[in-house]
Amino acid sequence: MSDQQLDCALDLMRRLPPQKIEENLTGLIDLVPSLCEDLLSSIDQPLKRATDPESGRHYLLCDYNRDGDSYRSPWSNQYYPAMDDGVVPSPELRELEIQANNAFDSYRDLYYEGGASSVYLWDTEEDGFAGVVLIKKIGDGSKKIKGCWDSIHVFQVLEKSNGRNATYQLTSTVMLWLETNKDGSGLMQLGGSLTRQAEQDCTVDDNNPHIANIGRMIEDMENQMRSVLNQIYFGKTKDIVNDLRSVKSLKEAQSHMQMQKDIAAALTLRNKKN
Repeated sequence: MSDQQLDCALDLMRRLPPQKIEENLTGLIDLVPSLCEDLLSSIDQPLKRATDPESGRHYLLCDYNRDGDSYRSPWSNQYYPAMDDGVVPSPELRELEIQANNAFDSYRDLYYEGGASSVYLWDTEEDGFAGVVLIKKIGDGSKKIKGCWDSIHVFQVLEKSNGRNATYQLTSTVMLWLETNKDGSGLMQLGGSLTRQAEQDCTVDDNNPHIANIGRMIEDMENQMRSVLNQIYFGKTKDIVNDLRSVKSLKEAQSHMQMQKDIAAALTLRNKKN
């Protein structure tokens, strides 16, 4: 029964607005407390932002940089609130994490022109490592438009025995919501989430380091998901609105339909005479 309840709960959460995920998730946990752990581990929640007191830079919070009630900053490698025994990456992986954060900070600035990004890496038992790339952009509410974009890219790198090749496994989730409130159209809310997976084998050398390979995969994945979101949420919504609402008055529409009927009748009569 619990498996069926979990499937139903996940299916329900996929249909609810992403800007209210925390509220709806709390409600589900209150209804079925036994599913608490499964729901928290299965449902991606909107990213939260904090400020590193040492560097003054923003970083994003998620389960991947959390230890207890503290979160690790990718800029200082310190946990806030402070803790002595927090899990941190190995020195070699930490150096790679610093480079990745600088690279994706530039990527975020070019693609999003603002927002915040964070990259967290951790060691795995297999040959290689794993990590997550987080990007968040919040609309400033100008022109009466509010919204938020959250992208979560979880990846695992499996290095081959020769050290010159690696397999990259990527799972990407994008959560998007928009809200407009204008005098002409009124209040309109649009939102949803999308998850995609990809796997790719790449060469690893000086010209193609891990960061470059991961960056290309994430860039391609975000472009694909952006295109799908544009087609599904904006294209379909536009089609529905156009079908439901006409720019012509009812009288003009009836007159146009009557003209079509008259033309069809005239063509039918002419064909009979011929």
